Amino acid sequence: MDLIQEAQAKDQAALTEYAAKRFLAGWGIPVCRESQAADADAAVAAAVQIGFPVAVKASGATLLHKTEVGGVALNLRSERDVEEACGRLLQIPGCDGVLVQEMVQGHREFVCGLLRDRDLGPCVMFGLGGIFTEALDDAVFRVAPLTRWDAGEMLGEIRSAKLLEAFRGEPAVDRASLSRILVALGTIGLKHEAVQAIDLNPIKIRRDGTPVAVDALISLTSGVAARR
Repeated sequence: MDLIQEAQAKDQAALTEYAAKRFLAGWGIPVCRESQAADADAAVAAAVQIGFPVAVKASGATLLHKTEVGGVALNLRSERDVEEACGRLLQIPGCDGVLVQEMVQGHREFVCGLLRDRDLGPCVMFGLGGIFTEALDDAVFRVAPLTRWDAGEMLGEIRSAKLLEAFRGEPAVDRASLSRILVALGTIGLKHEAVQAIDLNPIKIRRDGTPVAVDALISLTSGVAARR
């Protein structure tokens, strides 16, 4: 039984973030280093192994939008910071543990996603990410499947495409890696009917120009079995 089937068997509306990233990594999509922890002691041990600073997020099958419930603590720089954050996060309703993540360094953020349209089927999305996704509405779409050429064309179509070039002393974005993410999302949409939507926001651009997903949400369609 794969991760999607496991979630459906438990009547989950979405994969947990940890499970979502494991699933995406299996499709070659780069995700940030992270570890799941059941309590503060395990979270501190994970943070030490990953290296400070870290982010700590509340984790649970029903916690789909963590920021809205105060379920995210960023830039934690010590064991004490992690302990204090866990003390708060573990009290959030629906929280059954925490996710400890590396703090990815870089100025640029994009969004990649998948939407299942009733008429068109799976559609891939790319746009400006982070806090600007809704505010600036700078995104483009393609119907799956995508070729690498299709994905590359999408990158150049957003109004903020200049951010893909060298920026603030950082090199140009690795467009080939970003294109592979978009192609993979389209393939997932075609192979897994149970996947209703995927939201990778933000896709953070590391200081070396490579993209990495630091947040992931995979929503499921109830009653649809996943296909390999």
